[in-house]
Formats: sequence, C-alpha cells, structure tokens
Amino acid sequence: MDNLTHSLVGLALSRAGLNRLTTQSTAILLLAANAPDIDVVSAAGGSVAYLHYHRHFTHALLMAPVMALLPVLLVRLVSRKPIEAWHMAYLVSLLGVASHLALDWTNIYGVRLLLPFSARWLRLDLTSVVDPWIWTALLLAVIAPALSRLVAGEIGAPAHPGRTPALLALAFVLLYNGARSVIHQRALAILDSRIYLGAAPLAIAAFPDTFNPLAWRGLVEGSRFYALFDLNVRKQFDPTTGPFFYRAEESPALRRAAETEPFKVFGAFAQYPIWTVTPISDPPNGSRVQLTDMRFGSPRRGGFTATAILDSQQRVVSSRFSFTAQASARGN
Repeated sequence: MDNLTHSLVGLALSRAGLNRLTTQSTAILLLAANAPDIDVVSAAGGSVAYLHYHRHFTHALLMAPVMALLPVLLVRLVSRKPIEAWHMAYLVSLLGVASHLALDWTNIYGVRLLLPFSARWLRLDLTSVVDPWIWTALLLAVIAPALSRLVAGEIGAPAHPGRTPALLALAFVLLYNGARSVIHQRALAILDSRIYLGAAPLAIAAFPDTFNPLAWRGLVEGSRFYALFDLNVRKQFDPTTGPFFYRAEESPALRRAAETEPFKVFGAFAQYPIWTVTPISDPPNGSRVQLTDMRFGSPRRGGFTATAILDSQQRVVSSRFSFTAQASARGN
C-alpha cells in the first residue's frame, strides 16, 4: 500500500490502545508501519534496481524482527530519552512492521514474504496500491477526535477520546478486505465458468477497481493469448468482448532482448508476461521488443514494460524498463 495508508494504520494502532504500552508508542508505530519501505533508497540506482530491490528482504517475514529494531533505535536516538519498557516498545514496533506486510500482501503488486527461502511473489489482489475507501475510514478516525474536542469546547461537554474511532477504522479495514475477498472469489468464478476462443482458460485473475468494489479488471490466459475484461459481478458477463492480445512467436529478437538486464529483472517480477515485436524504421529494418506485465497495463497502453530496440542484425541497441505507459510507449 501507499505510505499514507501505512502511516494512518500505525496511528490508528497507537490510538486503539498500543499507546498505553509505552509513552513512545505513537512515534515508534508511525516509523515501524513504514519501515520496510526503507528499500526506496534503491530508486537511486534507477528503475531496474528499484524493481529488483523493492519489497525484497526488508519485506520478508524473516527480516521483520530486524526491521522492528530500527524504529525503536531511531526514536531513542532522536528523542535522546530512554525508551520506557524496551520489550513493550519492541513489541509495538513489530506489530507496526506486521501491519505493513499484511497490507502489502492484499494488493496486486505483491510481496516476497518468504525470502530468502523462496522468491515467490505472494498477493491477494484485493485492493489497489492506493485505496480511497481505506483512506477515508482512517482519515475519519484521525479527524473525529479533533472534531469531538472542538464541539466539546463549544458546548462545554467532555471530549471523547480517539480510541473508539481508531478501533472502528481498523475494524473497517479488516471487514472491507474480507468483503473484497468474497467478491473477488465471485469474479474469479465468473471468469472460470466461460469458454474463450473455443477453449477453457489456462489461468484467470481479477484485479480490483480503485473505486468500485464490485468492478474488476478480469484477465484470462489462453494457450496463445491474454484477454482483458471489464467485469462487474452484478452484471452480465460477455466473454467475447476482449480485447485479446496474442503472444509473439519465439524469435532471435526475443532471445536477444531476454538476455539484457532490464528483461531479466522484469521477467522475474512479471506474473502475466506478454511479448510483442514491432518493426521500426529507426534503426533501418530494426525492431522493438516489449515485455509487459498484464497486471499493470497491456501492449496497447503500456504500464510496467521492458523495451529493447534491435537493429537489422538482431543486435540490441538499447534496453530499458519503465513503470509508466508514456515512457514505455516511446520505446527508446
């Protein structure tokens, strides 16, 4: 998830009662809820380095106890005050780190929780990286106590503490993801029950719409194609609407592109990869090879894409990886 969501969850955990365990709980939780994203420093090495190291060891379960130490030590260093109840402070920090991993697990990007034993990406495909409904619930939990104090000050009534709004917000996040899980299974069942171009699908996936929990971006994999669908679980589904994207045939151009670093790193990340080869005039009789992850785009509109430009002798002139549709569409 995005860092605002992680921060708001950390604040909600503190107000929900963890702030009673040690006086530094709020600061520790705000840091711990974001600690695994310390891997953002890898962006200094470019998009390929960031793709490889983001949600890497800092997001592994084995590293969680180590990551939980950092916020406690940082709060001790910055505040220059002794940490009250070190064991409780560490427990609070560990819960903050755990909340980060759990939230990242729910979205379509995924997380490598089992490193170094397995590099498998685990994901639930329940939420977008940024979810406005989770934002709203958590922000209301932050605003509610302030409004309560303001109203209480005007009418002379006692102000209500922020624990109840925090608990309600955290409960909403759990119930919301639970409901999305049920709807997600329904979307998958709809996709799996149809025939595509005369055959049953080899694999299916459903990716969440940012705003509408009933709407999903359906993906179907066939023997030689991927198909994308706008799917609403409450509406009739037509498996012929597509669009359908056909994989490029194996060729020397594909093999040359696959040997470059951007394609190697992206190939290890992509869950639904599709290759395309397009003739280009610059260089003369050259070709553009693209590898796209269908979770985040398509050959038509880019997204997470590795691109290589080859000359007429099938030599790689340039290769790159881009997170954005605009950059991948330029090709080089």
